[in-house]
Amino acid sequence: MADAASQVILGSGLTILSQPLMYVKVLIQVGYEPLPPNIGRNIFGRQVCQLPGLFCYARHIASIDGKRGLFRGLTPRLCSGVLGTVVHGKVLQHYQECDKVEELGPGIVQKEASSSFDRVIKETTQEMMARSAAALITHPFHVITLRSMVQFIGRESKYCGLFDSIVTIYQEEGILGFFAGLIPRLLGDIISLWLCNSLAYLVNTYALDSGVSTMNEMKSYSQAVTGFFASMLTYPFVLVSNLMAVNNCGLAGGSPPYSPIYTSWVDCWCMLQKEKVTSSFSFLMMLLESLLVTSYLIMQTEVNTGFLQWLTTPHVTPSGMLTYTGEEKNHVKEVNFNSSIKLLFTQAF
Repeated sequence: MADAASQVILGSGLTILSQPLMYVKVLIQVGYEPLPPNIGRNIFGRQVCQLPGLFCYARHIASIDGKRGLFRGLTPRLCSGVLGTVVHGKVLQHYQECDKVEELGPGIVQKEASSSFDRVIKETTQEMMARSAAALITHPFHVITLRSMVQFIGRESKYCGLFDSIVTIYQEEGILGFFAGLIPRLLGDIISLWLCNSLAYLVNTYALDSGVSTMNEMKSYSQAVTGFFASMLTYPFVLVSNLMAVNNCGLAGGSPPYSPIYTSWVDCWCMLQKEKVTSSFSFLMMLLESLLVTSYLIMQTEVNTGFLQWLTTPHVTPSGMLTYTGEEKNHVKEVNFNSSIKLLFTQAF
């Protein structure tokens, strides 16, 4: 219970701190570029036209709506984060209880220890189900969050309150309106998860020397690096999901000239592919998200190897799960810190 509460508090704090960045990122993704380009120099010293940076966009928003305006859409985003953390934790807890029952089993027959690869597949499958359930439950709040942000472009006030937004979406689009952009979001999460865990397993098993004294830390860092590449490869799913969530919803930011009207997420994907994702900040957003994933997983590594050492003595299994023993003799408790941290990051960014 205390662990779930700490995750909710940590996730809410990260959500609040990252809200201005998330706000600017969403506006750029839908093609909102209100500031003219400046003359600057690239890494080779040549003069080029450059669009202003993220902080310039944030100052532009603050100059219109004030500093409080940078936190537009924060309420549904907080609801999404808290609900997602609870659902994710409950699903994983259910799987852990089922695993304990299977391990005890009838007849007290000890089962053979599964291979590390089988364990990775099992843990990743459980994490996939937990994340998918959390995404499914929280997606309506995600849609409201995005539309609350995008209405800044046309200076609309269609999605102001949480309850009013729910009523508006239901009246205009029905139940399906709450799940606009859900499929690419789920696909992106699933592909990113399997890529990250599979690459981390291969690196930890075949590339790292098990005799190194800092093996535990190196394995955690390797998972951060693989998470970086996985998030880069799956960024198009994030972009398509966000565009579909606001597309043709009655807002200027979801209509031409900022965004074409897409018939489906596949149509959106194909059009972006033809244009080679011509938004000027598409690669920047991809790199930014990837760096945030990496930095946050590295921070998680420092927490696991530093602050938590006074609680218990950790041991890392080949699958990447932290296992530690408590004060009670022969009592082993397993906590998958990586899955909880990654979920908090997903909700925060």
